[in-house]
Amino acid sequence: MSSAEDTLNALNATGLDAASTSGAITLEAIIQNWRRRAVRRLPEVRAIEALGLALDVPQFDVLNAIWAPGDEFGDSGGDAHEEIMVATIAKRLSIDPSRASRLVSDLITAGFARRAVSQSDARRTIVELTAQGEAAVTSVRAYRIALMANFLKDWSEEEIAAFTPLFERFINWTETAEAESALNAPPTGARPE
Repeated sequence: MSSAEDTLNALNATGLDAASTSGAITLEAIIQNWRRRAVRRLPEVRAIEALGLALDVPQFDVLNAIWAPGDEFGDSGGDAHEEIMVATIAKRLSIDPSRASRLVSDLITAGFARRAVSQSDARRTIVELTAQGEAAVTSVRAYRIALMANFLKDWSEEEIAAFTPLFERFINWTETAEAESALNAPPTGARPE
């Protein structure tokens, strides 16, 4: 019996239905494959190289966190009047504040960002994009979006309309799954060695 069959049988014994369990096994394999590819961040790497920018991917992520397009970070991103602090960047990128601070310092030295004084509280230091930083982040994003649009050009409007909310629903599930207790998960009988 294959490990997938063993897993399916163990999960079915807990009362989960076979179709959901089988679908989860297939999706889990696809996600692991996608994760290994996504970790390399090839669209960003290609864009940075093609545009000749003196940036690496973590630095681009900081520029993007400062610029905060739309609701990409699940907060009030996209508000042109929001003041961005190093703590905001750390939170948006789920990184340690000291790492965020080092990355911001590197970007300031390279001319992509600058420190400024908060207009609402003169004791606070905020981070802003320079014209060079804004040009970099918008150019890399445009490149990435063009790659995605090129991929989607063979999809019908109906396929895109069906996929987008389902993908968003799935991504949102992964956020809520973090909050779920392992005690709520059905036991499988498998124990780590």
